[in-house]
Amino acid sequence: MHLNPDRPQDFRRIAPDVRLGERVQLHGFVNLYGCEIGDDTRVGCFVEIQKGVKIGACCKISSHTFICEGVTVESGVFIGHGVVFTNDRWPRAVNAAGRPQCADDWQLLPITVHSGASIGSGATILGGVTIGAAAMVGAGSVVTRDVPPGVTVAGNPARIIDSHTPAAP
Repeated sequence: MHLNPDRPQDFRRIAPDVRLGERVQLHGFVNLYGCEIGDDTRVGCFVEIQKGVKIGACCKISSHTFICEGVTVESGVFIGHGVVFTNDRWPRAVNAAGRPQCADDWQLLPITVHSGASIGSGATILGGVTIGAAAMVGAGSVVTRDVPPGVTVAGNPARIIDSHTPAAP
């Protein structure tokens, strides 16, 4: 992990159960717990990555991004600024009995982002979707269903706008 020796105070919250690969770069004000981050991945400022998340090697996670439980990001993925992943299609504060919800009150909907995909700034990725290899999600898009490999999607809801996206290097 890359730490800046010139900064006497480090504003990162990294739980002891986080697994970091070699040469991972973490910028200030990150909150990581129970996740795994692969070699040579860069994580920007003001990013939260929750338990159970797996991030592959050589990814770039830009600032102000939220990656919730149930997300798997394969290698070589770009995630722009302010991207939000959600894992609950019907969120509620309380259960049917009027008590605060707990893990037993909802169903986690996993998300997979395959190798070489790119997600533009401000996109929202809903639970239960898969983003295919080398796919591109336009900035500000709301992804409500699976994105095939190698296509570009944009809009709300995101729709295919180009099916000839070049493959990742």
